[in-house]
Order: sequence, then structure tokens, then C-alpha cells
Amino acid sequence: MTLGVLAVLAMAFVMFAGFWTDWLWYRSVKYSSVFTTTLWTKIGLFFVFGLLMAVAVGVNIWLAHRLRPPLSAMSMEQQSLDRYRMGVAPYKKWILFGITALIGLIAGASASGQWRTWLMWVNGVSFNQKDPQFHLDVSFYAFDLPWYRFLVGFGFAATILSVIAAALTHYLYGGLRVTSPGARATAAATGHLSVLLGLFVALKAVAYWLDRYGLAVKSSDFKATDNWTGLRYVDANAYLPAKTILFCIAVICALLFFATLWRRTWQLPLIGFGLLVLSALLIGGLYPAIVQQFQVKPNEQAKETSYIEKNIEATRKAYGIDGVKIDEISGTGNGGDAKQQRDQADSVASYRLNDPNVVSPTFQQLEQERKYYQFPTTLDIDRYNGQDTIIGLRELNLDRVDKKNWINQHFIYTHGYGAIAAKGTEIQPGSEGSPAFTEQGLPTTGTFNKGYEQRIYFGEKTTQYSIVGGSQKELDYEEAGGQKTYQYKGNGGIDLSNPLNRAAYAAAFSEPQMLYSGAIGEGSKILYNRTPKERVEAVAPWLTIDGDAYPTVIGKRVVWVVDAYTTTNGYPYASRTTLGDTTTDALTDEDSARTVVAQQNQVNYIRNSVKATVDAYDGSVNLYTWDEKDPVLKTWKKAYPGTVKAKADIPAELKEHLRYPQDLFKVQREQLGIYHVTNADQFYNASDVWQVPNDPTSRKDSIAVPPYYLSLKMPGDDQQRFSLTTTFTPSGRPNLAAYMAVDADANSDEYGTMRLLRVTGESEVDGPVQWQSKLSSMPAVQEFTRNAETSKSNMIFGNLLAVPMDAGFLYVEPIYVQGSNAEYPLLKKVAVSYGGTTAFEDTLSQALDKVFASEATPPPPDEGDDTTEPPPATGDTTLQQALDDAQEAYEAGQEALKKGDWEAYGRAQQDLEEALQRAEEAQAQPDNTGGEGAANSGDTPEGSGGSG
Repeated sequence: MTLGVLAVLAMAFVMFAGFWTDWLWYRSVKYSSVFTTTLWTKIGLFFVFGLLMAVAVGVNIWLAHRLRPPLSAMSMEQQSLDRYRMGVAPYKKWILFGITALIGLIAGASASGQWRTWLMWVNGVSFNQKDPQFHLDVSFYAFDLPWYRFLVGFGFAATILSVIAAALTHYLYGGLRVTSPGARATAAATGHLSVLLGLFVALKAVAYWLDRYGLAVKSSDFKATDNWTGLRYVDANAYLPAKTILFCIAVICALLFFATLWRRTWQLPLIGFGLLVLSALLIGGLYPAIVQQFQVKPNEQAKETSYIEKNIEATRKAYGIDGVKIDEISGTGNGGDAKQQRDQADSVASYRLNDPNVVSPTFQQLEQERKYYQFPTTLDIDRYNGQDTIIGLRELNLDRVDKKNWINQHFIYTHGYGAIAAKGTEIQPGSEGSPAFTEQGLPTTGTFNKGYEQRIYFGEKTTQYSIVGGSQKELDYEEAGGQKTYQYKGNGGIDLSNPLNRAAYAAAFSEPQMLYSGAIGEGSKILYNRTPKERVEAVAPWLTIDGDAYPTVIGKRVVWVVDAYTTTNGYPYASRTTLGDTTTDALTDEDSARTVVAQQNQVNYIRNSVKATVDAYDGSVNLYTWDEKDPVLKTWKKAYPGTVKAKADIPAELKEHLRYPQDLFKVQREQLGIYHVTNADQFYNASDVWQVPNDPTSRKDSIAVPPYYLSLKMPGDDQQRFSLTTTFTPSGRPNLAAYMAVDADANSDEYGTMRLLRVTGESEVDGPVQWQSKLSSMPAVQEFTRNAETSKSNMIFGNLLAVPMDAGFLYVEPIYVQGSNAEYPLLKKVAVSYGGTTAFEDTLSQALDKVFASEATPPPPDEGDDTTEPPPATGDTTLQQALDDAQEAYEAGQEALKKGDWEAYGRAQQDLEEALQRAEEAQAQPDNTGGEGAANSGDTPEGSGGSG
């Protein structure tokens, strides 16, 4: 008995510990109202619906018992039941209480899970937009209909359980008989069960009525999209009237069941119920199929036109893509003056040569400082002083701590140290290809505010709890003079000096050492829930969190910026998307930390309504309104008043670092691949569907290319804008179909403006995969690759950037080499292409020079110059000279590789490429000893060197 009592008390304390630690955590981040509002809502739903279910079932059991016949029939069946009745009799009340309590608990627990549905219904705000079919506000479908459907579902469950409980009770006490002589049911049992069945059919009538409105948010597969939402011709002209007719039949059938209270016969209600089932099959199933087959299919395009138009309009509004600006571009270049184009290429964009997905190992190798620090796999892009900057925090990696024990992992190694940044567009001079750091070292120094708090207690890789602030000193950082220690002074964390708190956390974290450890004392605090995304998700459980939280230095603090979305899947006529699939690309596939935290995975409305920040030192969370017009955000702000600050409260310095979020952009670009088409006939034919191309630099197949942040000038702009960009290809084809950019600078008046450039040229423009394939097949690239492999180095293709310029697209791609003796990649080559001309050079400037110089018209010879031209070289001499030069360049390159002299290797590769090109052209000449071939050879601007 003692052990049993102790076990129960232990279980109760564990349950209490979970509740108490949650309360302490929410109070520590100053969002206790979120905890209490959510808790009381769950408790209220639990008790209300649990009690309703218990009362419904209990009353019907009690009523069936009271309506039992006074005498049971003399039969074997009833004699067998007598034994059960006698056994149950002493415990009838307890059995009734136990059954109803169990059913009530289950129903209450299920209902408490509907707290979001309840809060949205009771606090719902109007969208001020009406659906085109029923002319009801969108809020009815987003906030009201889900709650009504829950109530109907709960009613069905209560009715079915009541019917089962009443029938069993009637059978036990002789009201229902299976084998006994006489009537199969008493009049009282007949009336009781008929009323319950009548309630069931009446609920079915309500369900039919709600199903009419549900057609506006019904999903189906249709032509270009697999997630079509809304009514089609067969829905409006067959299902909708069918649901109305079935509603009327169900009402009549329910009345017939209720009439058995007076007629005491099952004949009419059973006929009515049979008619309802038959009508559901014929009117609800067969009739729509006939309409689809014989009315719609023969002339589907004409029948569906008006419904397609409604779907297009609603989808573009729901995803915020109705304002996209579409321009046309040939994509092939305009063949203008090469010098002007060369100058324009320098100013049209800030080309990011340091790919944040590639240079993380470089940060790790050059700036890790200690092996127990780490940088994220994919670094982040920000802007400082107008410069696109790559930034990463030096976070703690407990897996790399030499001596693993409880004290080291939770008391000594508690935080990372410093923000490391590098220019996105430049390489460190004389570094052989490493980034130009603007903030580095331990502690860091550079362009950030001097004296900023460099300790990183909260970060994407910081997942374990730490106990700080007590007598046990933390390791701050190590330097040549030894270790620096530190004692946490921030406001974050929960006090552990309280014995109750210690016991609660010991139980919640299954860490009994917390109870007796001498390292915990006055001033000790526990830090947990330390990743930015989980902190924001906890204080705002109604938000969907973007997959890419990024750090920025604001004033004296490092702050994580987290984009958050409000979503619904109840926007009528707007096609749905699956967030988990839509937001997956080459980066998220390799880094699970960049996966979107979806509160609703299937959505058909999304807004970036909230910008959140998490302080990397004390973990404080701030939520700021961003989309002030969003009705879903207004609804949640009513439910949780005071939790989201006004947009005007965003600090000016913070706003400089806010940007357009990637996951929203991914969702929008997926929809624009289909819904850039606004003509219903063209949409029906699916003749102009686009897709996001696969990432040509990824080692995995069928992984979408990620969108890229880039400062660029779109056609017609007079200055560069910080933008988020992507490309499209036609469905099933590799050539370029369109290019899209959105103004991503939060301080810009054009923030959020989408520009779409549709490629309309007669000749096809290479898409990213095509261009990458052609680049890889260039002799110079193949030779570079072979040489890298020979030296046991790995060649890595960086981000392929596309930039619109004039009437064409300029492709820029950095190429890295990761040597066998080096753990990090170095930028060695830059590939550039424009108008079909590609260059593969050591630097961006050289590549641009070559691309646009090759398009220049050779200057005419000076007529006043009587200098005698040397005789043209014969074809054999030209070819042999080119081959000799190629061999010499190759040998020079091999020698440079052995010495590790990458600069000399680059020059040798350039010479090799030029020699091979001259050899190829010399070999292709039909007659190099005279005539037209000799004249062509002599007329080249480079004399005997040929056209190369």
C-alpha cells in the first residue's frame, strides 16, 4: 500500500513538474498570458465538452434503465441476462459513474485539442472579402466553418455513443429482445431509440447544409494544379443542389423518427431512412457523375471557364501575388556596344562570389579558434553599410568537448562567442581565394559596434540546457594567456535556488543530480528552449515559423531575426499547397535546421505578418506586427492581447536588417509557376506552366534551386536594390522561361514588389541546368577538373547567379577548389556568360573582360600606317605553334600544382585554354596556304595568332 501511494504521488509530482516548469519558462520570457490563455482555453473545452458527453451518455443509460419493463419474458435469453442483472445491481451507480467519467475524459481531451479552432471562432475578424458563390465573408470559411464542423462531429459522436449505451441497457433489462417470444422491443425502448436516431439524422441534415459551404474550400485535382480548391461546374450544378435536396430529405426523415413517440412503430422512419440512403447514392453520387460525364466532359473548357477565373483571382489574392508586375525580355541580349555593356556589367549587380553554402568550412577553418565552436552549415546573408555580407555565429558544439561529464556540458561550456562576417562580393587580397573578413578573431574585431555583447547563449545549434549564474564559473574563451572565465549576468533563465524549482526541473529533465549538486546555489539559473525558432514558436503557437532564422548585430547585442507567418487552409477558391514540400530546396535538403516549422502544413493563405527577434545573450523574445492589414493576425491579437507589438515599435536599426523571407518567396514562386496565367482558356490548356529548375550545382537530383539574395538593378531601375531572386523554366523543359525578383529591403518604399520578366525571344535561352552542363563540357573546365582530381583536390561549383542586363541575362558562378591538405574551399575561378559567350577566368573582372571583349567589333586598320604586315602564317605552322604552346602551358600548370602555387596555376590554365582554342581554329581552316584561308588568317586583329 505504501509503495502504491508513493508511486501515485511520484506520478502526480511529475505531472505537476511539467506544468510548473512551463509556467516558470513563460513567466521568464514575459509571455505568461500566452500560457494562461492557452491553458484556460484547453481546460474550459475539456470540462465543457467532457461534461456534455458524460451527461449525454449517462442520461440515456439512466433513461433506458428507468424505461425497463417491470417483468422480463420467460425465456432462456432472459434467464441468462438475469444473472448479469443480479451481478450488476449492487454496483449500478458506480458502473454508471465509471462509464460516463471515462467517456467524458476521452471526449474532453479530444475537445481540448480544438483550442485554436475555438479561439479563431470567438475572436474572428472580417476579411472584408466575399466568396463568389455564396457571397459570405472569407472569415466564415476561415474561422466559423471549422468550429461548426467540430460541433457537428461532436454531436455525431455523442449521439452514436448514446445509441449504443441505451441499446445495451435496454437489452440487458429486457427492453430489447433478440430470441425471446413476443415483440422485439418495448414501446418505451422503441420511442427512446427512435428519438436518438432522429437526432442523428437531424445532425446529418445539418452536415449536408454545411457541406454546401464546404464545396468552396473542397480540394480536387484539375488540369494544371493538383491542389485545386473551390467549386467547379459539377459542384455548382450537381453537388450543390444535391446537398440541398438531401438536407430536406434528412429533415423529413428526422421528423419521422420523432413521430414514433406517438405511433410506436418503426415502419415510417425506416422507410424514410432507406429513402435518405438511396437518395445519397443516387442524388449525391450517381447524378453528379452523370453530369460530369455527359455535360461537362464534351465541352469542359467552356463549362469550367467561369470557375477557373474565380480560382485564379482567389489564389493570387490569398498568396499575395496579385500585384506582380510582368514585363517581357528577349533574353538573348541586344548586341550593343561591348564597352558600354562591360561598364554596365560592373554596376548592374553586386555579384556574390562567396557562396554562403560553400564557405562555411572556410569560416570553420579560419575562424573556429577552438574545436568546441562551430558555424552553421549554411551561413546567412545580411547588409552592413550597404554591403552584402555573409555572417555566422561562433556557436558552441558540445560534441567536440574533450571531457564529457555533467558539469562540463551544463555548467562550464555554456555559450559560443562572437559574430564572424565577410564581404559577399570580395576575396581577401593575397589569400589565394579566402573571403575578405570584416569581423573576425576571438574576441572579434572589425566593423561591428565596439563592445557589443559577443557571448552567444541562444542559437540554432544550442540545444542543451545550461545552468549559469551560480558559484560555478563558466569558460568564457581561451587565449594565449590561458582561459577566461565568466558568470552570466543576463535576465534570461529561471531561478534554481528555490528548492521547489530544483525538484520540478529534476523531474521534468530526469536529472536527479539537480537536487543535490553543490554547483547549484544562490543565483543559479537554468537556460533551455534555446533555439530562436522554438522560442518564437512557444510564445506564439499560432504562428508558422520560417526555416531560416538569421543573426544580426543591433546596437550592443547580437539578435536573431525570425520571420513568422499567419496561415489558414480555409480561403475559398484558393488552391492549396503543402508547406513542407514547397519550401524544400537544395539548402534545406542538406540542413534540417532550415526546414519550415509548419503550424498547418496544408495552407491556401499565407502572410508574413510578424517579425520576431530573439536576443542571443538573454533569450528575450519580441514580436512585431509587420502586416497590419492581415485579418488572421488581428484575430490572434484579439485572442492574445498585448503579445504582439505595433509595427511602429520596430527599432530603426533593426529595420535596416529586416528582409523579405525566403519561405514565403518559395511558396509564392511555386504558385506563380501556374498562376502567372490569368486567362482561363490558357490556364485550362496548361500550355504555359513553369517550374522551379533543379539546382545544377547540387550533387543530389531533383532538388529545387534555392532563391538567392542579391543586390541588383532590374530593367528600368536607376540603382541596385537588395532583392530575392529566382528563375523559372517551362514544365518539362530546361530552357529559361522567366526571371523573378522581389524587393527584399524592408526600408524600401517598394518592399515586397514583385517583378517578373517573361522570356519572349524567338531563340531559346539557356536555363541554369543547360548553362551548367555547357560550362562543365568546356575544354578549359574539363582540364581544370582533371588537374584538380590529379592533385586529389575537389572542385565545387558555387551559387549560380542570374542577373538581367539589357535584353539578356548575365550568369555568374564562382568555382572553388578544396585541396587534399586543406579542409576548406578556396575561390579559384569565376565563370561568366552573356549572349551565348562564356568565360572561365581567375577573377570576375577577367571573366567580364573576356565575355564582352569577344563581342566587340575589331577596330579598322589605320589607313595612314604603312607598316608592312608580316606574311600570314601557314596553317601547319599555326597549328604546330598552338600545340607547342598548349604543351608548354600544361607542363607549367602541373609544375605549379606540385608547388601549390595557385596563382601560377591559374595563369597556366588561361594560356592552355587560349592555345587549345587557336589549335582548334587552325585545324578547322580548309586551306591555310593561300586564298581565303590565308586572307582570313592575316586579317585577324591578333595577326598570326588567329581569331583566338
